[in-house]
Formats: sequence, C-alpha cells, structure tokens
Amino acid sequence: MLVYTVRRVLGTIPILILASVLTFVLIDVSGDPLTQLRMQQPPPDPSVIELQEERLYLDRSMPERYWLWITGIGGHGDIGLLQGEFGPSTQSNSYDIGAQLAERLGVTLRLVGAAMLLALGLAILAGVVSAMRQYSKIDYTLTFIGFLALSMPVFWFGGIMQHAGVSFNDLVGEQVFATIGDGLYQAQGEDLWGRITNALAYMTLPTIVLMLTSFASWSRYQRTAMLEVLNSDYVRLAKAKGLPNRVVVRRHALRTALIPLTTVVAVGIAGVIDGTVLTEQVFQWRGLGEFFVNAIETNDSYALMAWLLLSGVTVILANLVADLLYGVLDPRIRYE
Repeated sequence: MLVYTVRRVLGTIPILILASVLTFVLIDVSGDPLTQLRMQQPPPDPSVIELQEERLYLDRSMPERYWLWITGIGGHGDIGLLQGEFGPSTQSNSYDIGAQLAERLGVTLRLVGAAMLLALGLAILAGVVSAMRQYSKIDYTLTFIGFLALSMPVFWFGGIMQHAGVSFNDLVGEQVFATIGDGLYQAQGEDLWGRITNALAYMTLPTIVLMLTSFASWSRYQRTAMLEVLNSDYVRLAKAKGLPNRVVVRRHALRTALIPLTTVVAVGIAGVIDGTVLTEQVFQWRGLGEFFVNAIETNDSYALMAWLLLSGVTVILANLVADLLYGVLDPRIRYE
C-alpha cells in the first residue's frame, strides 16, 4: 500500500504543474486588468498607467510573469506561490489576496463539508434501499425525488428555500432559519451552545440547497452499482449458503458497490465548487464564491488565478484521495 500511495502522490506533481500553467495562461490572455483605468474619462496621466503596469508586472513578458508568479524571484516581495504570496491585487495596494483566501476558505469549507457529507450519506442509503427494493413504491419515490432534484437550478431552489425559511420563522414567531449571511460575526461572544445553534441556523438552508444535486446524481449511481453487484455470482453464492440478506449487503455487496461511487464523487467535486459559488451568492455568504465574483467584477487577474488554482488543486487532490480509496476498497488494485 505504501508503494501504491507514493506512486499516486508522485503522479499528481506533473498534473499540478500543468494546472498552474493552464490557470496562468487562461487568465493572462483573457484581457487587460487595467482596462477600467485606461478607459477613465478624463484619461489618467500616462505615468499613473506605467506605475500600475510595473506594480502588476505587466511590463514583463508572459514567461517572466509566470516564473514570478510561481517563485517570486525578481519581484517586489508581493508575489510568488512558493513564498506564500499570490500576487498584487488590482483592487488596492492593501488588498492581500492570500489573507482574503484564508479567511473565506474556512467559510466555504464549512458549507462544502456539511453538504458533501450529508449528500454522500443520504445517497448511499437511498441507492442501497432502491436497489434492494427494485421496482417497489419506495424505489419509484426515490427515483422521482432524484430526477426532480436534478431538474431544479441552484439559484431557483435557493430562493424557494429562503422563502420557506422566512415563512417558517413567521409561523413559529422566532428566527429558526437564517436566510442571509454566514453567521460568523453574529456568533462572536456567545457560549458553545450559542455558537452551535447559530451555526445550525445559518447552515441548514444553504447546506440543503448545495447537497441536493449531488445527492440526486450520486444516489442514482449508487443504485446502479448496487444492482450490478447484487446480481453477481459471488453474491448469489453467499445468499445460497444461507447468509442473511443484511449480512450479504453489508459485508459483501456494499464495499464493492462503493468503488464506482468513489469515482463519481471525485469527479463531482468540480460541480460542487460551481454550486458553491451560486449558493453563496443567494445566501450572501462571505466565502470563496463571493471572492470569485468580486475578482471578476474588479478584473483582478491574480485573485482569479488564485481561485482557479485552488479549485484545480482541490479537484486533483480529490482524485488522489479517490485513487487511494480504490486500494482500500479493492486490494487487487494496489497490487497491479
């Protein structure tokens, strides 16, 4: 297992390098970050533009800028991923991209972590139940719920959940569900129980919105994988030996059926990131989604690079974890 793990980890290094190159090139060729400054009326003094070009390293060639972005060698001390600097921002000289990312990352991780755990747990349960009760009423019901969830856009369902939350609060006469904000500042100064209830109030609705699409697709994949395993010869043999159905499912079928789902979840991380941007906008969370939107609105190229690279690294690491889980779920894979 150690050799398998080391080989997989080393295999991600060239992929990370390629991801950094693609991220830099795509943002660099997408436009001039000083377009708004150049279009101001009356036109700014040329010396102002030259100063900003020098500050943003636009007076250097693309290969030089990429080298600066990675290493920081030859820069002004505000750039270099290897030094923990993401580059200067077009928004202001005092805007620290790294600090903003770190602050917002914790907010987004709360939402994504809760949504993925809930979606994965419910998807496995729904998929197994649907497969074991194939063509029953509960199977048809779960299938209908899955297709209904897949058909609902995140921004629309988010608005519906906000309206439902407000209506429920009015019905009970107090705020049970918070419909706007992430609740970080509201929880300051409260005791442990107060922080827990505050977090639940702010996280419940956006977590449901973000997890719904993932739950719908993952449960369908789990159902298909489970049906294939249940119809396999070794499962039929286990049943023929007289093992209880629950034992067959828990000890033999489920572990094998989780292998395809692992791939689907790893690939679906990109979709979860996209859904996070929309969910955070609907519920006005100060997370990475808002960071991304602000970077687009201000044409902040280095902030966009940081967001895209972080998203790419997340997807790459998710696939690495999936590869390692293959070796745990199926020992034959790590010995190949």
